[in-house]
Amino acid sequence: MPQASPADLPSRLLSWYDRHARSLPWRSPPGKPLAEPYHVWLSEVMLQQTTVQAVAPYFLAFLKRWPTIGDLAAAPLDEVLTAWAGLGYYARARNLHKCAQAVAETLDGRFPDDEEALRALPGIGDYTAAAIAAIAFGRPAAVMDGNIERVLSRLFAVTEPLPAAKPALKALAARLTPDHRPGDYAQAAMDLGATVCTPRNPACVLCPWRDDCQAARLGIAESLPAKTPKPERPTRKGVAFWALRKDGAVLIRRRPDKGLLGGMMEIPSTPWRDGQDWPLAEAVPHAPATPAGDWRPLPGLVSHTFTHFHLELSLVTATIRKPELALGLWCPLDDLSGQALPTVMRKVIKHALSKAY
Repeated sequence: MPQASPADLPSRLLSWYDRHARSLPWRSPPGKPLAEPYHVWLSEVMLQQTTVQAVAPYFLAFLKRWPTIGDLAAAPLDEVLTAWAGLGYYARARNLHKCAQAVAETLDGRFPDDEEALRALPGIGDYTAAAIAAIAFGRPAAVMDGNIERVLSRLFAVTEPLPAAKPALKALAARLTPDHRPGDYAQAAMDLGATVCTPRNPACVLCPWRDDCQAARLGIAESLPAKTPKPERPTRKGVAFWALRKDGAVLIRRRPDKGLLGGMMEIPSTPWRDGQDWPLAEAVPHAPATPAGDWRPLPGLVSHTFTHFHLELSLVTATIRKPELALGLWCPLDDLSGQALPTVMRKVIKHALSKAY
């Protein structure tokens, strides 16, 4: 079990943060008034499973379009999904919209300032609730993201693999979190992991905690945090139907609200099944409309990797005999960019446009 930490660890980290804090569009500068809760919430939801570099332009675009949580709550879901496209994990966008509506309609546009009440809102889990409570309201909440997990696992030489080590690391985070400037402390720990205590080649000589880091002393810093090996991702396969109307419009449809890519628009396809190719004769019964001729295969594949599996899609194309009977939306090619299409479907469109014309 890790030894008790020196009492000045938080103050040393805050002093380091005052000099080296990253400038991020959703942050209040170190030691300044607390950040706007709407900005903290929006950025934290966006940052889940996504990098700071990817999130910054989306965050600024959302604020420009929807400056307040009331504006976001009043926006049609399709517009929110379209603005989110490219960030991935689209359930976050649906929950973002639901949360905005809940705050605007039942809480008079104000986020609650404690973790329990925050966790009751759509899409807000333990991490996001702690981050909002600490950063936006100055509550001494124990914030734990991937960067902080890495920092604490090294500081205390926690060798138990993740995810089993999470409760012990959360307890260590709670023990270190100060009552003074807890939001700055949480962001300082994140910055330390992002810029100094990096996964590979950590810059230990620059670390304000280097003299107390047990992993550095033992020479095992780069091996921590230990992780339970992930199972190999399976490969799923499917056939996408590039269905055309005579005027060149393409057929798209909405995916079910629940499940992967829920509520987003898609190029219609067969189900995605593990490992097994789809012969054309087997795929055609899943087509969204009846073609005027035969479905013509397009060369090449579209590949995309999700969290738990790889996907390979082959494409077939045809002009549809009775487009008025097709289930979906006929979209002119020039209007596709304005649809709520996830990254994988934008890959399908790009492939089709390069091979079908």
